[in-house]
Amino acid sequence: MNRPDPTRLPVRRRSLLQAAGISIALPAFESLRHRAAAAGPETASEGDQNQPRRMVCIGNMLGFYPEAFWPTRANRKDEGNQARQANQQPDLSVTLESLAAHRGDFTVIGGLDHGLKGGHFSIHAFLSGIRSIDAKSMPDGNITIDQYAAETIGGKTRFASLTVGSDSGIHGGCQMSWTRSGTRVPPITGPRELFEKLFIGVTEADKERAADRFRMKESILDAVGGDARSISKQLNRRDSQKLDEYLTSIREVEQRLGSSKQWVDVEKPTAPFQPPKNTNMVDDLPMLYDLIAIALQTDSTRIATLEIGGDFEARDFGFKSGYHSLSHHGQRQDAIDALKKIDSYQVEQFSRFLTKLRESECGDSNLLEQTSILFGSGMGNANSHTNNNLPIVVAGGGLRHRGVMWFDKDKGYHPPLTNLYLTLLHRFGIQSDRFSTSTGTLSGLEIV
Repeated sequence: MNRPDPTRLPVRRRSLLQAAGISIALPAFESLRHRAAAAGPETASEGDQNQPRRMVCIGNMLGFYPEAFWPTRANRKDEGNQARQANQQPDLSVTLESLAAHRGDFTVIGGLDHGLKGGHFSIHAFLSGIRSIDAKSMPDGNITIDQYAAETIGGKTRFASLTVGSDSGIHGGCQMSWTRSGTRVPPITGPRELFEKLFIGVTEADKERAADRFRMKESILDAVGGDARSISKQLNRRDSQKLDEYLTSIREVEQRLGSSKQWVDVEKPTAPFQPPKNTNMVDDLPMLYDLIAIALQTDSTRIATLEIGGDFEARDFGFKSGYHSLSHHGQRQDAIDALKKIDSYQVEQFSRFLTKLRESECGDSNLLEQTSILFGSGMGNANSHTNNNLPIVVAGGGLRHRGVMWFDKDKGYHPPLTNLYLTLLHRFGIQSDRFSTSTGTLSGLEIV
C-alpha cells in the first residue's frame, strides 16, 4: 500500500508515525524530557575478557523475621564514622547461621533502606529505590539495578538478563525487575521453563521465523525513522529536540535487535541433566539456584534476579497457615517459629548457591569472586508493614567483606540503600556517578 506523505501529517503531541500499515504513536513530549540523558551509562573496560563480572539479585517479598535475622547488638559495629572500622566476623543470627561456611565472603548490612513507606505496595522498589507511581519524576524512571546493568551487555551473552520468580500469589506475583520505561519484566516462572530457555534448542523453522521477525522489525523501524525525521521540519526548536530524543530511543531498539539476532544460529549449551519438573516454589528453589549457577557458568547470561514469594507457600512446609498470614504473626509464638523455619530454609539455599559458585573455577578465580550477589528484601518488617532497615546481605564480587556493617541514623552517616547499588554497578564495570537516589558509593565496602 502507498505510504502517506509525511509532510502532510498533522503535527500534534500524539502524532502517528505510519509505516508498512502500522501506526506508532509518539509519546507525549513532556515524558521525553530526560530521555537523552537516560540513553544508558558508559561501561568501563572489563579488563580480562576471560573473567567478566556478573551480578545476581535475590529478593524476598515478605522479608525476614527481624529478631532472628539481625546479629545481636553486641555483634554489630556501628558505621557512623565513615564506616572505617576493622573487619569483624560476628556470631551469626539464627536465620543466617548456615552462612558460617562463607565467612569472609559476605557482609550483613543493617540500617539501609530507600526512605519509602507503603508496606507491600513498596516492595517492588527493592532494586530501584523508586516506586512505580513516582517513576515519571525521575530521570531514569524506576529502572532496577539488574536492568541498568543489562543495558550495557549488548550481544555479549545470549540473554542480557534472566528474571526468575512467581507470577502468581499476593500483589500480582514477581515485580522485582523494571525497565527504564517503567515496564515490569515478566519472570520465568519455574525450573522447567528456565531449563527450556537455557538448553532447549530451536528448530530450523523456528530460526527462520525468528529471522523474519527481526527483518520485519528492522523494516518498520527504518520506515518510522524516516517519517519522524520528516515531521521534524514542522516542529519548533524545542519540539524538534524532543523528537530527536525519541529517535534516539528508536536507535536503542535497533541496537537491541542487532544484539539479539546474532544468537539465532548459535547452538545452546548441552543440557547437563534431564528437564526438571515443576513442583512448588519451596521444593523448586534449589533447582532454580542450580540453573542460575549453570547460566553463569555457561555465560548464557551475566545478570540474574530471583524473587521468592508469590506461590512460595508455608503450607509446603507442613504449616496450616499461609506464608503471608504467618508474616503478620502478631507476636504469636507458633507463627514466629514457623517464620524462623521458613527464613532459615531460604538462607540455607542461598548458602548452597554460594558454595556452588565458589566451587566453579573460572580462570584464576571462581564464580563467587566474579559475581556480586545481593540477598534481601524490600520489606523491613512484614508484621508492622514497614520498609525501613531492610535486611541486606552482599556476597562475593571481589569486595572487601566486613562480616557486619551497621549504619545508624544517630551516628551522622546514614546513606540510602542505592549507594550500595552504585558500588555494585561499579564492581560490574559501570562507572556511573549515580544510580537512582544514590549520593555516592557505600563507604566501607571497598572493592579489593
